[in-house]
Amino acid sequence: MAFAFLFPGQGSQSLKMMDGFADLPVVQHTFEEASDALGVDLWAMLQAESADDINATVNTQPLMLAAGYATYLAWQELNGQQPTVLAGHSLGEYTALVAAGALPFAEAIKLVRLRAEAMQAAVPAGTGAMAAILNLADADIQAACAEAAQGEVVEAVNFNSPGQVVIAGNKAAVERAMVLCKNKGAKRALLLPVSVPSHCSLMRPAAEQLKVALQTVHLNAPAIPVLHNADVASYSDPAKIRDALSRQLYMPVRWTETIQHLVADGVLQMAECGPGKVLAGLAKRIDSQLACLALVDVAALQAARGELI
Repeated sequence: MAFAFLFPGQGSQSLKMMDGFADLPVVQHTFEEASDALGVDLWAMLQAESADDINATVNTQPLMLAAGYATYLAWQELNGQQPTVLAGHSLGEYTALVAAGALPFAEAIKLVRLRAEAMQAAVPAGTGAMAAILNLADADIQAACAEAAQGEVVEAVNFNSPGQVVIAGNKAAVERAMVLCKNKGAKRALLLPVSVPSHCSLMRPAAEQLKVALQTVHLNAPAIPVLHNADVASYSDPAKIRDALSRQLYMPVRWTETIQHLVADGVLQMAECGPGKVLAGLAKRIDSQLACLALVDVAALQAARGELI
């Protein structure tokens, strides 16, 4: 049976998010490997009283990679069937490549930490912003961004589902675009609590830094196809994978098209492999006929075996 695994990115993190897998040695080992690679205790961060550390971009990205990959390994250990195709939302694309055998886990952990540092350094704190625009046509949002730019950057960057698009750029331009979107009929326009305006043109300096780092990382052809955010296409050539990953930083996440592409290929069953249920909810919004499970704990993994096999 054809089914896809979807890996979440930033925004799905929460304290104790892996407690539902805490008894599995493979999960503990995965977090130990990630912690050793970075010299920090990622599992301890998840058990803290405050979410400040896990919400810092430099920690969130390796945490979500470790969580998604640990969930995938737990699925494999329970003799789960191999997915037909993989996709990840933004940072989740790296998790998908690790699961596909294209990117070694320890190298990926260091790479996403560098990615996060480069993203944070590209735009001074407080000068960038992201906002969610709800229930407005994509074309109207893009027109609002073009009008609001006024020499600055504001772009539609996450096409998450019909009626849910995220914009990003210089804070003042984003705020102008929010007003214009509301004037055009958006149900809501709300600033997101993020420190980095991801996937917009302001990330080009970070992309250049990432491009250099990617040349030092060993990449294999994926054993399972991975759909890339920037192109809604999969690649076996490591050079094309490197290029897609660097461009991803300043190009939109085409998530609606990704899910539609999977459906068009006959993939009608999907599972969100990692903490939270964001992608499962988006899949249902994109295509109401889709069944998308959320693999949030061992019980969910066990139940999914009966549905995906």
